Amino acid sequence: MMISLAHGCLLEIIKHIWGSDQRVQFVRWRYETIFSLVTAVVMVAIALSVIIDGIKSLLNPASRVVPQPVALIGAGIASVIMLVVWYMNRQTGLKLKNAALLASAQDSLSDAFTSIGTLISIGGALLFNLRWLDGATSIVVGFFILYSGLKIFFESSLNLTDYFDPRAEQEYRQTITNIPHVVKVVELKAHYNGNVVTLDASVMVNAKMTILKSFQLSEHIENVMREKFGIIDTDISFVPDPHSFSDKDISGEF
Repeated sequence: MMISLAHGCLLEIIKHIWGSDQRVQFVRWRYETIFSLVTAVVMVAIALSVIIDGIKSLLNPASRVVPQPVALIGAGIASVIMLVVWYMNRQTGLKLKNAALLASAQDSLSDAFTSIGTLISIGGALLFNLRWLDGATSIVVGFFILYSGLKIFFESSLNLTDYFDPRAEQEYRQTITNIPHVVKVVELKAHYNGNVVTLDASVMVNAKMTILKSFQLSEHIENVMREKFGIIDTDISFVPDPHSFSDKDISGEF
């Protein structure tokens, strides 16, 4: 929840300074990726701390104090609350395609599993006097948090380095090539901005195509990419087909 709150505050600061035009939107998407990366680093640090604490507990189970029954109730309530927070953040993040909210949801799920692990260890200690169970559950929960944190870290790192799956780019290229009046796709590059995809493409068309028709074609391409792949912004530039004009056509007023 603190991650989502900090994200919202910083976003409002950016809007106040720069306004709310498209440039701010792209900055916000990029910022979400950075925020997800920071979240991942924090999760990894917490996971290592939990795992180390669990190992220490296993090596010396007699040092663990059996908690009071009220702690069992508290752990149960905390588990339910964190699961609700995880679900709400995840649904909102998927709806808004917000990387920071999705990272926050993963962090909330880790907190929920931590609470569930605490619930199991307290229950085992109270009912069966299994003091070693606390250390075992801590290690299991720690590795779960570590896996989630590393997953977010690698995804965010690839997004920040502008890496994009070449197979997906090839599919985008083929889709644009199949659109009428497109001779071929000269150049294409997809980008992750936060959790959304933007696309830059250079398309070869007939040199005699009018400005109006080229504008209509670019709008059509953008609509196709949005409907088929969910790409929210497609920038198209045009290159004349060398077979559609002669050297004589090149010499003109300019």
